[in-house]
Amino acid sequence: MRQILGSLSAVVQGIAEVRKEYGSGHGKDSNFKGLQPRHAKLAVGASSTLAIYLLETHEMRKYN
Repeated sequence: MRQILGSLSAVVQGIAEVRKEYGSGHGKDSNFKGLQPRHAKLAVGASSTLAIYLLETHEMRKYN
């Protein structure tokens, strides 16, 4: 479980790095091409998995 959680926490860092590199901000020129929708789906899926786990863990601990 610790290995899985460690990998999921790396997702947070990875998404931040991808946003910095491929996001539409940070002074990109008009010819800049971002990532494909499949990349966004991967980021959303991974981050939502982590968010749901953290929320469920919080709720479980709140009532125990």
